[in-house]
Amino acid sequence: MSLDRLNKHQREAATRIEGPILILAGAGSGKTSTMTERIAYMIEQGISKYNILAVTFTNKAAKEMRERVEDLVGNIEGMWITTFHSMCLRMLKMDPTKIGYGKNFLIYDTTDQKTLIKSILKARNLSEKEFPIRGIMSTISHCKENILSPKKYLAENEDNYRNRIIAEIYAEYDKQLRANNAMDFDDLLLNGWRLLNENPEVLDEYRRRFRYVMVDEYQDTNYLQYLIVKLLAEEHENICVVGDDDQCIYQWRGADIRNILDFEKDFPSAKVIKLEQNYRSVGNILAGAHSVIENNRDRKKKKLWTDQEDGKKIRYYRAETERDEARYVAQEIENLKIAEDLEWSDFAVLYRTNAQSRTFERYLMDRGIPYRILSGMRYYDRKELKDMIAYMRLIINPKDDVSLRRVINEPKRGIGPKSVAALEDMAQAMGKSMMEVLLDGTGLSVFRGKTLASAEEFTDLVRLLSKEQENLTVSQIYDELLVRTGYVKMLEDEGTVESEGRLENLMEFKSEIADYEKEARENGETSELGDFMEKLALMAEVDNHDETQNAIVLMTMHSSKGLEFPVVFLPGLEDGIFPGSRAMDDKDKMEEERRLCYVAMTRAKKRLFLVSAAMRTQYGRTDYTRESQFLREIDPKLLEGDSVYRGRAGGESLGVSTGSWDGFRAEKPKKPFDMLKFAKEATKANVSAPRGGDDFHAGDKVKHIKFGEGLVIEEDANTLTVIFDTVGRKKLAKGIAHLSKA
Repeated sequence: MSLDRLNKHQREAATRIEGPILILAGAGSGKTSTMTERIAYMIEQGISKYNILAVTFTNKAAKEMRERVEDLVGNIEGMWITTFHSMCLRMLKMDPTKIGYGKNFLIYDTTDQKTLIKSILKARNLSEKEFPIRGIMSTISHCKENILSPKKYLAENEDNYRNRIIAEIYAEYDKQLRANNAMDFDDLLLNGWRLLNENPEVLDEYRRRFRYVMVDEYQDTNYLQYLIVKLLAEEHENICVVGDDDQCIYQWRGADIRNILDFEKDFPSAKVIKLEQNYRSVGNILAGAHSVIENNRDRKKKKLWTDQEDGKKIRYYRAETERDEARYVAQEIENLKIAEDLEWSDFAVLYRTNAQSRTFERYLMDRGIPYRILSGMRYYDRKELKDMIAYMRLIINPKDDVSLRRVINEPKRGIGPKSVAALEDMAQAMGKSMMEVLLDGTGLSVFRGKTLASAEEFTDLVRLLSKEQENLTVSQIYDELLVRTGYVKMLEDEGTVESEGRLENLMEFKSEIADYEKEARENGETSELGDFMEKLALMAEVDNHDETQNAIVLMTMHSSKGLEFPVVFLPGLEDGIFPGSRAMDDKDKMEEERRLCYVAMTRAKKRLFLVSAAMRTQYGRTDYTRESQFLREIDPKLLEGDSVYRGRAGGESLGVSTGSWDGFRAEKPKKPFDMLKFAKEATKANVSAPRGGDDFHAGDKVKHIKFGEGLVIEEDANTLTVIFDTVGRKKLAKGIAHLSKA
C-alpha cells in the first residue's frame, strides 16, 4: 500500500500506532480514508487483524470502513469493525449467563418498549395522560445511560410522588424484560459494560485480544460508551479516537461532548492531530460555517480550509411566508437542475423539525418534482411489518410475551382481551411465558369453541416453525407465515387502497430478506432467522438512505450528518425554530444548536441556500418572525441575495395543493403497484408447491435449498429422515420440508 494519497497530517495520524491519539477531524477532512489507511498500515506492519477493534456509530459507516480496508489489504475476516451496539451484542451472545440472561435473548425496539410500559400502566390503573409513555421511556433510558438501577433511582426520588411511581414502573419494566429474556437498546450497552466490569476474566480476555482500539465519531459517545472504551483501552493505552467537537449534535440523546474535550485528561500522554483541510466544500461555504461555529466557547480551536476555489457566495432569501419559502426552494431547484445539468438527487432540503416538511411536499408535488423523505420513522415500524417481525421473533423465543400479545389475534382469531388476560394469569401462576403454556397444552384450556380451534392452529404453527427453523431459510419461514397465518388473505379480502399498500410493503420486505440471504451466501455464511432479526434490530434509519435513488432528499439536519450533497437548502432560519426557543436562554443548548447549524452548512459541496420566512403559521398560529441569530453571525461579505436585516415586501398570494400521494412519486400512477399481483401469486406458489410428504419415500434422492442433495433413508407419518452430503442426517417435517426430486 502507499500513503501518498494522504496529506501530511493524515499520514501522521495513519502511521502513529502506539499510545493514545486524538484525531480532530473536521467536516469533509477525509477521516474515513485516514482511519482505513491506518488500519491497513497496522496490518502491513505485522499487527494481527484479530488484535484490532474499530468501533463506529452506524451500520453504514462500519460497512464502508470494512469494504475500504478489504480493498487495501484483502480479506479481514475475524476483525471487529462494528458499531457499539453490535459489539456489545456480540460480546453478550458469547457470555449471556454471566449477566443473568439465557441464550437467544431478544432485542426490544421502541414499539416493544411502549407496548410493555402500556401494559404496566394498565395493570396499575395509571393514566397515560398523567404518566406519558414517551416520558417514562426517556427517564428509563437516562437512568440506564447513567447506570442508575430502579432501586437507586427510587432512593434518589423518595420525596417526589411522580418520580417514585416512575421508579416503580421502571422496576417492573426491568423485571418483565428479564422474564421475557429480552433487552432494550440501552441494555445492550449497560449489560455490555456490566459484562466487562463485573467479570475480570472476560475483561482480560478482550484486553488481550484488542491490543489496538479505534473509535470513530468519539464526540457522540455517551457515558456508558465512554466507560466501555476506557475499560478496554486503559491498560495498554493503544487507543485512537477520531471526532470533531464542532459536530457534537446528539447531547439531547446522551452524547457527552466532555468525552472528546477531556480526552487528554483521561490519557495525559495523548498526541493531538488536527485534520483541517476540507475536501468537500468550496471556500465560501467553509468560511460561512466557520463564522458561525467560532462563536462557541466550549470547543477546540481549529479552522477548516480548502485548496478549492471560493465558489459562489451563500445565497439568502427572506420569504414572506412558509408557502413563499417552499415555492422559492422548488423554483430554485428546477432552475439549477437545468442551468447546471444536475440530477434530482444532487439536492437536499434540511430542516430543523419534521413538521417543516409538509409545505415543501406540497410545492414539490405541484411541480412534479420527485422527492424522498428521510424521517425518524423507519420503514420497519409500519404495522404489517411489525406484525410479521413479531411472528418471527416468537418463533425464535417463545418467552417473548410482548410479541405474542401483538399477534395472537392478528389476523382476527376471536381471541379477545379477556382470554389473553386469563392466559396471562395462568402463565404467571405457573412461572412461565404465555407461549410456553400454550405450547405445553395447559394454556389452551382458557379457550372454548371456535376460539379454541383458532388458538390451537396458532400454537401449532409457532411450534412447527420453531422446531423446523434450522431446516428452513429465512425466506421460507417468511412465506409460510404470510400464508399460514392468513395475513395475506386478510389484506386481499379488505380490497382497499390501504390494504394494497400494506401488501406492497410485505412484498418489499421479501426483497430485504433475499438481500440478506444473498450477502450471507457471498460471505460463505449460513442464513439464520436469529441473525437476520439481529441485523434488522440494529439497522438505523440513516442506513436506509439510498444514494442511487434519483429524487430530492428532504430530511432533518440531525439525519443529514455523515451525508453530503452538491446543493443544500436550509429553510426556517428564524429565532424560535432554529435556534429553537428552548435554546434561547440556555448556553449549552445554544452551543449545540450552533454545532447543528455548522453540520448542516458543511453538508453542501458547491451551493448553499439559506431561507427564512417573515411570517410563519405553525400549529394553527401565525406569527411574525425574527431572522435567526445564526444568520446574523455569518460574515456579510460571504452572502448574496437579500440582506439579513431586511425582509421582503409585497408579492403575490400563493395557493397550495391538497398534499402528496406517497412522498416520492411526482404523480399517482394508475395502479398502486404493477408487480403486486405477480408478487402475491409468487408467494402463494412458493408455499403451495409440493415440499414433502407422500411424494417422497425411502430411497429417493432429493434436493434441499439449504442443505443441498441427499437421500431419504426413513419415513413415518409426520417426518422424513434424510442424509445430506453437506450436513449429514436431518429429520424434516412433512409438508414443510421444501424438498424437490434430485
